[in-house]
Amino acid sequence: MKVMAQVAMVMNLDKCIGCHTCSVTCKQTWTNRPGSEYVWFNNVETKPGTGYPSGYEDQRRYNGGWRLNRRGKLVLKSGSKLKKLLSIFYNPDMPSLDDYYEPWTYDYERLTTAPLSDSLPSARPKSQLTGKNMNPDTGPNWDDDLAGSREHAAADPNLEGLPDLAEQVRSEFEDAFMFYLPRICEHCLNPSCVASCPSGAMYKRSEDGIVLVDQDRCRGWRFCVSGCPYKKVYFNHRTGKAEKCTLCYPRIENGEPTICSETCVGRLRYLGVVLYDADAVRDAASVRDEQQLYPAQLDILLDPDDPQIQQAAADEGIGHDWIQAAQQSPVYALIKKHRVALPLHPEYRTLPMVWYIPPLSPVTDAVTAAGYDGDDADNVFTAIDSLRIPIQYLANLFTAGDPGPVDFSLRRVMAMRRYMRSQQLGDPMDEQLLREVDMDAESMSDLYRLLAIAKYDERYVIPKAHAEDSGRQMPQHCSLDYPGGVGDSAEHMEDTLSGLAPQHSAGPGAGAGSGSQFLDSDGATRFNLLGWNGSDPTPGMFGNQS
Repeated sequence: MKVMAQVAMVMNLDKCIGCHTCSVTCKQTWTNRPGSEYVWFNNVETKPGTGYPSGYEDQRRYNGGWRLNRRGKLVLKSGSKLKKLLSIFYNPDMPSLDDYYEPWTYDYERLTTAPLSDSLPSARPKSQLTGKNMNPDTGPNWDDDLAGSREHAAADPNLEGLPDLAEQVRSEFEDAFMFYLPRICEHCLNPSCVASCPSGAMYKRSEDGIVLVDQDRCRGWRFCVSGCPYKKVYFNHRTGKAEKCTLCYPRIENGEPTICSETCVGRLRYLGVVLYDADAVRDAASVRDEQQLYPAQLDILLDPDDPQIQQAAADEGIGHDWIQAAQQSPVYALIKKHRVALPLHPEYRTLPMVWYIPPLSPVTDAVTAAGYDGDDADNVFTAIDSLRIPIQYLANLFTAGDPGPVDFSLRRVMAMRRYMRSQQLGDPMDEQLLREVDMDAESMSDLYRLLAIAKYDERYVIPKAHAEDSGRQMPQHCSLDYPGGVGDSAEHMEDTLSGLAPQHSAGPGAGAGSGSQFLDSDGATRFNLLGWNGSDPTPGMFGNQS
């Protein structure tokens, strides 16, 4: 067992009001520069809907994520290295600009410089790519709040296998139920974007699990874009580099939440540390039955209160404060302890680490509208089985089509509401209610505290990065880059285990300290001070040396 730490997020969809504040603040913080006009590290989608980019969940078209081959081995759905080589200058699995949208601005200068006239001047939309006049016909939230529902929502890939609901969406969408789905990079335990990158620029940090792009090593092949099934890696056409959500790692390292979490109006996001068994990642992602991927991922999350796990974590170099943070983690509590949070599309086999609590509010509204007691558990449990958007739709989103965990999550949240209402009104405790959802009074109160009244320091439990371990932030690997893993290669293994960034040849004449030297893109020899042994030459560090 190899214990590693991962910073993870949970979002409570019951609280999302679709205000897009998270999207705007993320945009202003991370993607407000030339070349990233169309890039949204954080976006909020209306479900049912096609999402952004359009239809990204249709992996028959985009071939993102992983699959099992005939021998049961985990392989990239996008194909072998030979296929990538043959398509290196033309990738048929890449989303086109039309799948995103052509970004535009408005000619506001015309409003202030137009000459006197009998008609009012207008600010025409202009493309931010070409500068020409254009008529926008799509956007990152073009189908927001049921807009164009018959055309857009009916094309939702999650409606597959639900013909009655799909027809209802097309013909009677005003009677259908909608909810908002905020999305960021999943920072997966088994990231297919990392495995898809030919240059090794994509990497997963070993100390906190954040997936990043090394801009110096990125060569713009864009296989990471097509390899990510969530389409949360973008290509900057100005710089020729890949970009993605960084989970605001400078803030995380300082013990602060991400900017999308900090500014969230609904306070629906939770951030915390979970411990997991890295040696079990490949087996968990290789489960044959897609509906068993969710429980398999739960199994590799380790109990931070177990003394043996604590000792194993300490042996792997995980700090005591990080172990304490894992014990207090709201993310672990919602995912593993209470089991109300579910992963987004586990069938992609990337083991995502941004989880969601499915929405429940419209259930009680529907029951009350029908003339029943909306807080009566029997009525609500019956209503859960007959949602206007069936549980099967939510199951297609969160549990690879298995309705059991979704039903279990909704029942627990509803039972918590019913239980806390009776407590506040002084009604007797409903023991039958507790037994039905396999909870006790203490766990009910704990779940209520997290979902209803959690304060800032309870929603965000983020330990600071250790300055003495800053050199460990250099390793570039995914969880399967160990012997026998999908990304296993002799050169990559040597670099990963050495604790340094993967290095290429240091050039002729490299001495004993050559592990600290590497060739930059311009062919010059560079020097990594973090790997210096204190005595060998340092070419490129202090100018020319004799």
